[in-house]
Amino acid sequence: MGAQDTATRLRAITDEVSGRFYERADVVRTLVVTLLAGQHSLVLGPPGTAKSEMARELTGRITGAAYWEILLSKFTAPTRMFGPIDVAALARGEYRQIYEGRATTAHVAFIDEIFKCSTAALNETLGYLNERIYHPESGGEPVRCPLIGAITASNELPAGEDTAAIYDRLLVRIEVGYLADPSNFAALVRSAVGRPEAPVRTTVELEELRHAVTEAVPAVDVPDTIVDAVCTLRAALRRKELVASDRRWRQAVGLLQASAYLDGRPAVAETDLSVLTHVLWDSPAERPVVEREVLHLVNPDAREALDLADTIEELEAQLDAMAGQSREALSEWVIKNAHSKLATAGKRLETLREEAAGAGRSTSAIDRVTGRQRAVRARVLTEALGVDASMVRAQL
Repeated sequence: MGAQDTATRLRAITDEVSGRFYERADVVRTLVVTLLAGQHSLVLGPPGTAKSEMARELTGRITGAAYWEILLSKFTAPTRMFGPIDVAALARGEYRQIYEGRATTAHVAFIDEIFKCSTAALNETLGYLNERIYHPESGGEPVRCPLIGAITASNELPAGEDTAAIYDRLLVRIEVGYLADPSNFAALVRSAVGRPEAPVRTTVELEELRHAVTEAVPAVDVPDTIVDAVCTLRAALRRKELVASDRRWRQAVGLLQASAYLDGRPAVAETDLSVLTHVLWDSPAERPVVEREVLHLVNPDAREALDLADTIEELEAQLDAMAGQSREALSEWVIKNAHSKLATAGKRLETLREEAAGAGRSTSAIDRVTGRQRAVRARVLTEALGVDASMVRAQL
């Protein structure tokens, strides 16, 4: 299979997995891009947001890949991660570890609660993520691990300097939350009692993915205009006192190449810069600033979409502040304020998307804002006007 065939299959996988998880299309695509770049990702969010399920569904599409997952705690021993002691061999006076089925033989790993890594396992985990090696308990030559990339997850940011070292090695950081759109939540509830159809399952062979990671993605051209744009972005973020390491910027170039490859393009384009919104922040409070600077650079459609996002967020804040008020007061607010602003924002977003698509520009930022507009409008319909959540989807 050629490189373009592999990219086509990976796009199909991205679409299929995105279709299984409400409000997660950008998350799924970013995870695929990160794997293609041979890097590690962090999915940051509260329990019950499908972090582990997405990782399993995605990696289950890689035929022939060894998958390993673990839920870490402060008491997790390194041998549980990288290979338990061979008791039978120990009885014969031999000290050996059993690596099969552990991190040492995995092509893709999912590490849940990554920042609860024990002190005993910390150095080995860093070596595993950084150099793809494991130092056996008995000493001797390091074990080379076939890891392509790790997907990690956490409910919280690292609290100490030790785990901060791991955080620094996770190039991509993705925030997830609970479903925002009441109609999506209603569909989720219905899916729990319905009989799901057998999903379409496109797959890709492990060797095809390996070739993409080692050969096809690094071959994607990075034009001078993109280098200039990255330099401009770095300067803009430094003015905001947001400073990323040189290593992080260099590794981010591989993400840009992976994004272009996934879309079937031979060279990085400005639209690929949007993936950097998941790379250049340390705390979630910094993410909106990074997103705005990145999208200002990408295209004018995104800039206006972000302005509309501010209006939408303001309306949602007003709705939250009116909790407990009478249905009459809420209805009056909808009629005088929310309805017209949300409708205007929705129509303008539709126009912006048509213009961006017609010009060959990325619509991802506009699509994210459109998702927020629909979610807030659904909340207004259900919480302020009392419309049944199961009926909302048809009205959006």
